[in-house]
Amino acid sequence: MKLTAIALLKWNGEREPYLFGLAADLSNFGFFQRGSVKEMLTFVSRTVSKRTLVGQRQTVQNEEYYCHAYNRDGLVGIAFVDKDYPARAAFGIVTRVLDEYSDQSRDAWRTATADTNDAVAMLEAAVSKYQDPAQADKLTKIQRDLDETKVVLHKTIESMLERGEKLDTLVDKSSDLSMASQMFYKQARKTNSCCKMM
Repeated sequence: MKLTAIALLKWNGEREPYLFGLAADLSNFGFFQRGSVKEMLTFVSRTVSKRTLVGQRQTVQNEEYYCHAYNRDGLVGIAFVDKDYPARAAFGIVTRVLDEYSDQSRDAWRTATADTNDAVAMLEAAVSKYQDPAQADKLTKIQRDLDETKVVLHKTIESMLERGEKLDTLVDKSSDLSMASQMFYKQARKTNSCCKMM
């Protein structure tokens, strides 16, 4: 998962949008390609921003990259991510960047009449902070934690079986289980194995 770039622009209706900043992590590209890639990111940012109406959220796909844009009251935030980066997290990043820039500029962006670099430092910090989508979306973080717990559990069961021990044998030897519990376990295993065949 990769967050490639974040941009902030002022939407101007039919006129070209003004760019307040664009920050990108271009480490995946060759040194001599980076200038061209940054120019393409700027071009796509302006094009998508111009076509994203006030109040609208939209996602534009180009090959394996996605451009998630949100126009909130004329201030447009755009996140460029790869196909594996969750859209929910990308829109979360855009919303946070819009909030932070609005607070920082105290709505001075509304009177802008040209491109500026006002947001670059803030956007650079956001690009490095949000490489991990869990930083932008708490549900993603919770899901990842649950997935890691499940992997640990599967590893524990697999390691027990690798030593040649079988769960059935351990149940038979257990002094913690009554005969009724052991019979219940065996009956449940038979029932579950019957269902798996279907």
